[in-house]
Amino acid sequence: MDLKKITDKTSVCPQITPQDMAAIKAAGFRAIICNRPDGEGADQPSFEEIEKAAQKAGIEAAYVPVTSGMVQDEDVAAFGSALEKLPRPVLAYCRTGTRSATLWSFHESKKRPMAEILAATKAAGYDMNGVARRIANGGKTPTDTGDARYDVVIVGGGAGGVSVAASLQSRKSNLSIAVIDPADIHYYQPGWTMVGGGIFEASQTAKTMGSLIPRDVKWIKSAVAAFEPENNAVILDGCRVVKYDRLVVCPGLKLDWDAVEGLEDTLGRNGVTSNYRYDLAPYTWQLVQEMKDGRAIFTQPPMPIKCAGAPQKAMYLSGDAWFRNGRLKDIDIQFMNAGGVLFGVKDYVPALESYIAKYDATCNFFHNLLSVDGESKKATFKVAKPDTDPEMVTVDFDMIHVCPPQTAPDFIRVSPLADAAGWVDVDQVTLRHKTFDNVWSLGDVMNAPNAKTAAAARKQAPVVADNIAADIAGRSPVAAYDGYGSCPLTVERGKIVLAEFGYGGVLKPSFPSFLLDGTKPTRAAWFLKEKMLPPIYWQAMLKGKEWMAKPEKIQVAAK
Repeated sequence: MDLKKITDKTSVCPQITPQDMAAIKAAGFRAIICNRPDGEGADQPSFEEIEKAAQKAGIEAAYVPVTSGMVQDEDVAAFGSALEKLPRPVLAYCRTGTRSATLWSFHESKKRPMAEILAATKAAGYDMNGVARRIANGGKTPTDTGDARYDVVIVGGGAGGVSVAASLQSRKSNLSIAVIDPADIHYYQPGWTMVGGGIFEASQTAKTMGSLIPRDVKWIKSAVAAFEPENNAVILDGCRVVKYDRLVVCPGLKLDWDAVEGLEDTLGRNGVTSNYRYDLAPYTWQLVQEMKDGRAIFTQPPMPIKCAGAPQKAMYLSGDAWFRNGRLKDIDIQFMNAGGVLFGVKDYVPALESYIAKYDATCNFFHNLLSVDGESKKATFKVAKPDTDPEMVTVDFDMIHVCPPQTAPDFIRVSPLADAAGWVDVDQVTLRHKTFDNVWSLGDVMNAPNAKTAAAARKQAPVVADNIAADIAGRSPVAAYDGYGSCPLTVERGKIVLAEFGYGGVLKPSFPSFLLDGTKPTRAAWFLKEKMLPPIYWQAMLKGKEWMAKPEKIQVAAK
């Protein structure tokens, strides 16, 4: 816990946990303000958890959530109102503390000289010069000049961002490159299915961000507020401006937990879990081990989602555990899928259907989860089958694994880079933006019609790196992305159906069928998933070593 004092009455800090409350109390704070919306991070405690711990410690708590990088006038007013009502001294927190410091700066600008505000925040470790410029510019951040400039700016330090930084560096070592990401921890998210199945420990899927950013690449630990591509500018938390010659956008997508009524209030308890969160995947395995009988529900929302097979992977591994311990006959497995098919590429469906039969699971198509009542253990779905009127169905459960609805991040959806649906608008072959020639995108956030998987990002990073290198040299794009994605479907402990496919569902196997037939469950595919893919991710992909990921070349028609 890193407490940063701005004045005797107000301090700010990065994300806190319920376990920090005793130390916060001992430091003399009488109130806390949460400026971070629930569900923003994969390992973030909810405000409800924080509030309960605060109340137990005799500390008042207020919830003033602000979308990362988007401090509005009404947010400042709400922050000021909370400050007036709460006893002092107050501790405000968000992911890094920047939002809280920004809110305080705007609030105090009505009564303090700006020089005093800048001095106080600088002493606390926050640069609010961008706030000063925004106030002086009538509330809009000027982008004609910047606080920093780089040859290439990469927004997002996940699988796509770190990989493309390393791939770029391996091609042109003299480039000045910056990666913008506020997270302290980088997660190997494909491993969370294995955590929920009792195969991996959660700690195996996490490393510090600082240890993974390539050497000589600048890590800007901040959230993005907005893009101004006409001015080659990215606006950060605190209203700072970073300028670029070329931009790569890959911040991932947003898990919209709030879209399911009641879900946030009950996650991690009452039998409600999800492998889509680092801190909840172990709870999935706990529930599977403890469950002796009753109903287990596994949900899948409308597409697009990150790793379309993950919701049913959780179901298969749970069913396998119950099969092995002899409890399967007493457990009713229900798969509630908002879509109309088990898997989008038909070649893999027969193998999956055999496991649906093995685990005696019931597939309920066109069922979209609307609400969860954890206390009553009831889930309500909207059933919208073709050519029928929609109806609401409420189902009892003893355990429910929820895959949340997913959208593009808010700062992407409202940006000039987005298409009508909110995703970054790219050419699906070159991954170059359709409007802005010096912008590229990869990973889950862009709108190419491919599966949103880490395996896709592994193939996309060299394509983006090759095409940026070509652009710097004054040439046209040279590398093509074929839509490759992979989904290792963990149908039982020790066997996987290795789905590999490209645009249009065309099969794209990495190995000849006599070595590994991806349409059938194999132990070889399990070995690949359990033993080989994690080190390939950490030691090859994130270091720019493009093993089995060399991009296809764009074919130029003969004149």
